[in-house]
Amino acid sequence: MMVGSQWLSQHASGAAFSRRSLIVVLPLTLLVASVRVGGQLIGSPLDCHKTCVCASNIVSCSKMNLTHVPLALPRYTAILDLSFNSITRLHAEWTPVKLMRLDSLLLSHNGLVFLSSEAFVHVSRLRSLDLSSNGLRQLDEYIFEPLEYLEVLLLYNNRISQIDRTAFSGLLNLQRLYLSQNQISRFPMELVKERGRLETLRLLDVSSNRIKSLPLQELQALPAWINNGLYFHNNPLPCSCELYDMLARWHLKELSSATDYRSSLTCLLPGAQKEKLAVLDLDKVYLNCSEVRVMEEKAYLEQFLVLDCDTRERDMKKSWELPGNIPVSPDHKTVMVRSDSSLQIGPLKVEDSGVYTCLATSDTFNETLYVTVLVFNSTSSGGLENLKTAYTTLVACLVSVVMVLIYLYLTPCRCPCCPDQGLEKTDPTDSLHSSTVSISQAHEEMEQQERVKGGGFSYRQVPFLQPKDQLEQNGRLNPIGEEDEEWQGDSRERRRSDAESVSSVCSDTPMVV
Repeated sequence: MMVGSQWLSQHASGAAFSRRSLIVVLPLTLLVASVRVGGQLIGSPLDCHKTCVCASNIVSCSKMNLTHVPLALPRYTAILDLSFNSITRLHAEWTPVKLMRLDSLLLSHNGLVFLSSEAFVHVSRLRSLDLSSNGLRQLDEYIFEPLEYLEVLLLYNNRISQIDRTAFSGLLNLQRLYLSQNQISRFPMELVKERGRLETLRLLDVSSNRIKSLPLQELQALPAWINNGLYFHNNPLPCSCELYDMLARWHLKELSSATDYRSSLTCLLPGAQKEKLAVLDLDKVYLNCSEVRVMEEKAYLEQFLVLDCDTRERDMKKSWELPGNIPVSPDHKTVMVRSDSSLQIGPLKVEDSGVYTCLATSDTFNETLYVTVLVFNSTSSGGLENLKTAYTTLVACLVSVVMVLIYLYLTPCRCPCCPDQGLEKTDPTDSLHSSTVSISQAHEEMEQQERVKGGGFSYRQVPFLQPKDQLEQNGRLNPIGEEDEEWQGDSRERRRSDAESVSSVCSDTPMVV
């Protein structure tokens, strides 16, 4: 017997049929097909014998080629499985009654392309929603806001390329969000940042997308219990030492996001071929990045140091041990455990160097972290003082050189305000010659006055001269030690006459012993 839409399509083309035939066929059609009510297609009533499997509070209608959600679902339904069907659109009235006990809704592998903004109003108690392996292209604003109790949201293997920043608002209890194998090009940092962060989120999977850059500095600042669940492997990320540094630290801390998919954490080398390389091999092969050593702190004398116990799980009970496995106690005056379970040390001494141990425990998980502290035997200001001393010495040397250069090469003052500016100085020897001439003129005037008074030559005392001095006095005076041939022009004649006048005065003066 033909039922449903197949029967209607074959018998509705002008063929006459009786009212009785409709009465007989219509109930059969409602079992597997949708009907039009008020101009809109709705699903057929639930049939737990032919179209679905009902077991207690579980309703499974998987692989039944449904195009719409069945009607009249029991109010006590806790798990509804509609996967592997052909439900392409999820309207607001897909369930006319509130299913307040519905815990899990499975809609994977349906070719779903449309979600109404009110699609989840009547199922606000959902804890798990599976929308994976469909054809969704975007997530509109506040699309999941009614699902305040939702803990797991599966959206992987869709075609999502656009996500509104408010799409996940209201998910106050969301713990795991799967967005892998989509077409996402931006890392949704707003989901894990302090402001607007989903407080309970433990896992965010954006692997196998089209993300070409990551906010590395912001990711490194996140606590380890968040980074432990951030999966972004198989994305076209460019290779860099910053990316290697972050992932190497995560790997040394044994974070799941870095250890579970180590071989899939790849990056693209520069070039036209876009060759892939494992990120954790960048220190050996391509970029020769510096080796990363986890949890190492360096400090100077008299400083204060704070050591964090950054565990993979949240809200763990933590305790500290000093070098030598000595538990921290109130007797240690320079060591204190702070309210956030971090350890404060200081003022530091050289003896504070060593390995500090953080012991973290919980009901299901234990973790031990080691922090190596190295205290340098100097203060942080010592290097600055040495630098200041060197700088002062260099400045003093430069000033000395400048003063010497000024003394040697600066030309005499030629300003009108300077004294003796009216005198013309064309040669450095002019001052010496002028003084010599003035002396000779003064001698001549004195001799003439004495001759007038005494009628003869005056007797005067002179010091004995060395032979060399006598030769210079009796010869021709050359004050600057240069040959007369170096003088040129009028200056040469004037200087010769000055020298001869001096020598003549000296030769006419009698020598008295």
